Amino acid sequence: MRILVVEDEQKVANALREGLQGERYDVVVERTGESAFFRLTTEQFDAVLLDLGLPGRDGLEILKAIRERGIKTPVLVLTARDSLQDRVLGLDTGADDYVIKPFAFTELVARIRALVRRGRAAESPHLVAADLEMNLITRKVARGGKPIELTVREFELLEYLLRHQGQVVSRESLARDVWKETARTTPLDNVIDVHIARLRRKVDADHGTKLIHTVRGVGFMLHEGEP
Repeated sequence: MRILVVEDEQKVANALREGLQGERYDVVVERTGESAFFRLTTEQFDAVLLDLGLPGRDGLEILKAIRERGIKTPVLVLTARDSLQDRVLGLDTGADDYVIKPFAFTELVARIRALVRRGRAAESPHLVAADLEMNLITRKVARGGKPIELTVREFELLEYLLRHQGQVVSRESLARDVWKETARTTPLDNVIDVHIARLRRKVDADHGTKLIHTVRGVGFMLHEGEP
């Protein structure tokens, strides 16, 4: 499972990284609100540990912004702000849990596991964009009621794009999250572009409204109309 830690205090961030890696989590650390926001809008995580007192954009601003964009990644606020008003504000803004520093690491890990379980249980087995439908249980895809035959890789790629609908998805994130390539020395850009082209032909070829778009120099976006 992949965890994003947003923490500007280096010692705390390093301790969280080491501890969570010891629990076999894949951990990404960001130290500013802006960099965390970019990660959350371009990559997929199973949970976020979010400090509130960040340089630049405050953690609550980031939380509000991602919720307004429809990003439902479970967020655990990890902060020294311990008043009842702070806790209520954090939860009302979109946090799924709220933990006060200092904290017991074993309890933190248990809370992360609970967050991820709840997040997965709440996932709908159906993904929809315009008249494109994907059933994750039967693994069937249709557009306008007409079935679309996809390879296993094309299905995984389309699922990723649907889960990030309206967000720009980079080739790097596709290589990591769909192809599961993290140690490769040569990029998969050509392979990804070929698969996107094939998927676009199957999804968009016979329809006036295009759903899969290339964002030049950045990556791809699944969106109804122009990105």
